[in-house]
Amino acid sequence: MLTPTGAIALQDSTVFAFPHNDHDRLRLALRRLEEAVAEQRAAIRDFRQSLGDLREAASSLEDSLGGYQRNLGDTATQLRRARTAALQLHDTVGKMEAAG
Repeated sequence: MLTPTGAIALQDSTVFAFPHNDHDRLRLALRRLEEAVAEQRAAIRDFRQSLGDLREAASSLEDSLGGYQRNLGDTATQLRRARTAALQLHDTVGKMEAAG
């Protein structure tokens, strides 16, 4: 609802006055632009911080995967050794049975 002065009155009695001359409108527009730019700077700062956090998380994940890969390599080596030992034991058992 418009008041006689050209302001908007809401149901909760909040009144927003509109500037009447060009100079006041320009000042209001510049103030709102400065507020928007400040909000954008804060958002960009937060975004850059998030990128830094993501970079750290990715680096940590890369380190963890490297460790996992090394452990898998060690396990594969141990399995090859165990297989070789099991085959040798199987051959020995076969020789003992044949001799026996």
